[in-house]
Amino acid sequence: MSELTDLKEELNRWDEGVKKATSKYPERKENFESTSGIELKRTFTPLDIEGLDYLNDVGFPGKYPFTRGVQPTMYRGRFWTMRQYAGFGNAEDTNKRYKYLLEQGQTGLSVAFDLPTQIGYDSDYSLSLGEVGKCGVAIDSLADMETLFDEIPLDKVSTSMTINSTAAILLAMYIGVAEKQGVTLDKLTGTIQNDILKEYVARGTYIFPPKESMRIITDIFSFCKDNMPRWNTISISGYHIREAGSSAVQEVAFTLVNGIAYVDAAIQAGLNVDDFASRLSFFFNSHNNIIEEVAKFRAARRMWGKIMKERFHAQKDKSCMLRFHTQTAGCTLIAQQPINNIVRVAFQALAAVLGGTQSLHTNSFDEALALPSEDAVRTALRTQQVIAHESGAADIVDVLAGSYAVEALTDTIEKKAFEYIEKIDSIGGAIKAIEAGYIQKEIGDSAFQYQIDVEKEANIIVGLNKFQIEEPPPTNLLKVNPEVGRLQCEKLERVKKQRDDAKLKKALKDLENVAKGDGNLMPNIMEAVRNYATLGEITDILRGVFGEYREA
Repeated sequence: MSELTDLKEELNRWDEGVKKATSKYPERKENFESTSGIELKRTFTPLDIEGLDYLNDVGFPGKYPFTRGVQPTMYRGRFWTMRQYAGFGNAEDTNKRYKYLLEQGQTGLSVAFDLPTQIGYDSDYSLSLGEVGKCGVAIDSLADMETLFDEIPLDKVSTSMTINSTAAILLAMYIGVAEKQGVTLDKLTGTIQNDILKEYVARGTYIFPPKESMRIITDIFSFCKDNMPRWNTISISGYHIREAGSSAVQEVAFTLVNGIAYVDAAIQAGLNVDDFASRLSFFFNSHNNIIEEVAKFRAARRMWGKIMKERFHAQKDKSCMLRFHTQTAGCTLIAQQPINNIVRVAFQALAAVLGGTQSLHTNSFDEALALPSEDAVRTALRTQQVIAHESGAADIVDVLAGSYAVEALTDTIEKKAFEYIEKIDSIGGAIKAIEAGYIQKEIGDSAFQYQIDVEKEANIIVGLNKFQIEEPPPTNLLKVNPEVGRLQCEKLERVKKQRDDAKLKKALKDLENVAKGDGNLMPNIMEAVRNYATLGEITDILRGVFGEYREA
């Protein structure tokens, strides 16, 4: 106690000395705060982490509560998966991009689907006009998925698919390709995002009401538990929550509260927590403030470990591990002086690595203008490779552990995020909070305040509200083939003519009957896919039974 008293007195003397010495040069702004409104002191000392239990709260890498990482060796054993998110045009276009990225040293695939695919419409549907292949690849049937992964052995590559409402259908198509390649399901590795709750609050590609959406998700959990032990059944996503304007604290809190809802739903569906929890994965954003982002990742890991052990009584360590993919922050990229985005992405990627990510996508510098060009996506991948092989950041596990600032911020983010979770629990959980609009309002308020700060130049964005220059229009941007919609519709028409209509009708009718009952949907979706039912046809069957969600 006397040591702490002495430290407080010494800190006060130091602070007074600093104020006197710098009186001629006042600090550049009145308040220094993180994006979550956490005070950033001029310096941090042991006083700021007083009461932190190092053995129980920080500990060692690979040990509960996993503050310092989920593996004891981390990147000294193996680098994170370098998984560049890609998809545009038709399956042929995207297949070429995947092969190029793999040739350049990418170690995992990540599929971006176009908007019609995400919301369950075929390319020939009227509302799909003008959207086919624009923000991702168009996938209408198993035939497209076969082309997408042509000459890519699915037992040798890990694949992530950013798909939510139609996740069960796209997973079934992926399984269909594996079957045609002769790859058994137990050898498939990868992830489907499959996180519908964040769609209701941050992204909008929902189809079915929450109750029915949760049934589909828990059916996937159950099916994969029995058939695909190496597959991540969900990627609980804070990324889009942050892109919608949340703070770092809100990103952690709202992501984990959604995770709680999924675990609750799975348990209510009859699953044992230790039978599925180890295949839950997470997806976070990485922003520019390196120290806050590192602390955020560490806090999220510690919180999830405590939630799984103390709230859900998980017995296995693997059930308590928060494994996560990271993507650098799309919303921080700007169209002005786009080459500067390379620097932003590098800092964000470094934060993710220092925070212990399991896989990483680095955005391309031209993404504020168009889908990434080949040169830009290669530079983004090289950014990861430079960090891995040249920076030294991967040589020591949780290298910033013990930093007074990092430990204090980790502790504060955890405290504030748990306060949000307690508030949402009092409302009745994530789904009730979504239906009440509480989470949406919190995100909206945060986004509004951020925009005000940018406009008032309280937040400096280089090239946007400060340090502008005259610059020529950009060149070498990727342009999606304007004929992609027509070509995709022609391919879809050929598929429909070649399939066995009798088998197709039976498969769809069987799916409808199961949807009306309480059986697992996955086997029937797979049978429909094998008979080349389209994504839209399968979704329409489920729409007819489940209805569609309309935001109040």
